[in-house]
Amino acid sequence: MLKITRKVEYALIALSQMQLKGDESLTSVKEIALQNDIPYELLAKTMQLLARAKIVEAVKGPQGGYRLKQDPSKIKMTSFFEIIEGPMGFMDCSFDSDCEQIRSCSIRTPIQRINDSIREMFNNISLNDITRAV
Repeated sequence: MLKITRKVEYALIALSQMQLKGDESLTSVKEIALQNDIPYELLAKTMQLLARAKIVEAVKGPQGGYRLKQDPSKIKMTSFFEIIEGPMGFMDCSFDSDCEQIRSCSIRTPIQRINDSIREMFNNISLNDITRAV
């Protein structure tokens, strides 16, 4: 079954909440975690990933928190998934050629076509399409 990870889900929830507050408002990890019943430690690590990727800006201090740094409409979901989880692929051979069956694999080409289609679909969806307020 294909599904997004909890880290991706929590990042999307956090970014959605940050969008609701506006560009200049700071949102703390604690606030997001409490309001959405999300484990604080996992959300904190996820927000650090987003800060390193310059999607959000971290502001330190007692009144600190995070705010959006990039326009979510400019971030494609494929890039977002890869920031959080690493290379996006339907099977490991989509991004890692250490597979022992790679020379004799009869499904690699069709699986690669599926992977390419999934990537293209996510390249046509922006982060804003997912996180904007309804």
